[in-house]
Amino acid sequence: MWKIGLTGFGNVGQGLARILEKKRGSLKERYGFEYSVTFIADPVKGSLLNTGGIDLRSVLEEIDRKGDLKGHPDATTLDTLQLISGKYADVITEATYTDLKTGEPGVSHIRTALKNGINVVSTNKGPVSIALPELMEVAGRNGVSYFFEGVVMSGTPSINLAREALAGCDITGAMGIVNGTTNYILTRMEEGMGYDEALKKAQELGYAEADPTGDVEGWDAAVKVQVLAKVLMGEPIRVDDVDRTGITGITPEDISAASGRGARIKLIAEVGRDNGKLVAKVAPKEVPLTHPLAGIMDATNAITLVTDHLGEITIVGPGAGRVETGQALLTDLLAVHRIHGRS
Repeated sequence: MWKIGLTGFGNVGQGLARILEKKRGSLKERYGFEYSVTFIADPVKGSLLNTGGIDLRSVLEEIDRKGDLKGHPDATTLDTLQLISGKYADVITEATYTDLKTGEPGVSHIRTALKNGINVVSTNKGPVSIALPELMEVAGRNGVSYFFEGVVMSGTPSINLAREALAGCDITGAMGIVNGTTNYILTRMEEGMGYDEALKKAQELGYAEADPTGDVEGWDAAVKVQVLAKVLMGEPIRVDDVDRTGITGITPEDISAASGRGARIKLIAEVGRDNGKLVAKVAPKEVPLTHPLAGIMDATNAITLVTDHLGEITIVGPGAGRVETGQALLTDLLAVHRIHGRS
């Protein structure tokens, strides 16, 4: 029986909780995966602790009704690091706010868990960007796993595709649309909207934040390139090493001109090698309509992996969403279960 701690209970944490509540029976039957959630740590919505297992149904009903968990019977005053270091769980999910400058508080949460022999699955890009080599070393030293499938394409399995389904292939490069916000804006601009109008629409729909800088200037995509460089190419780089250009300078005239040349403008994240040197970049690029990436519209994500045995492999799927990203955490939880086993 796995004891799971949910660190961060925003959209992603709630998405996973809904999956765990709904699929308890099928996960046991199909994978032998049995579990109880022993703590939920969220400094805004409230934290819970019950070593015998929290009733997820009551939690989800309360969060839907009140928006927080502060009145729940299992409410605790212990903070997140106390809940992690208390060893109330043997695997935690880390889905807190992403800070691309410091990686905190995620780095501290993950480091603390790994040092205490606790497995970690996470959708938080910050720690991967800031401290991946260190965190992987700490995980190995303590005999536990740190997985982060959801940081690149949410629940669409880009990292697992490369690590598992394409095992034995050499991956020589990757290029993709890994930011749904910018792809949505470019789609609307192709339909005739100006940049400002398309951005406003993206904000109204919740695709873009009030401050959209991280998306439209390419920072989010650059972090994902950084992850791909490490995971696919085996070469750790800093996010500042990624040659980055966003979409803020793209005009309707640019889009029309590309169309006339039989192409679409997409914000492309790519990593590869040029004469043995790693090249990592994010930039608007004209993609020929004959290429699979050209047909990716709205907030959908896609990535093309270049392999030695199979040529180009393209996977398409959602790059955001509550349940979609929760699925990434579930995939990694099942990987932890396969590797470390538990009855």
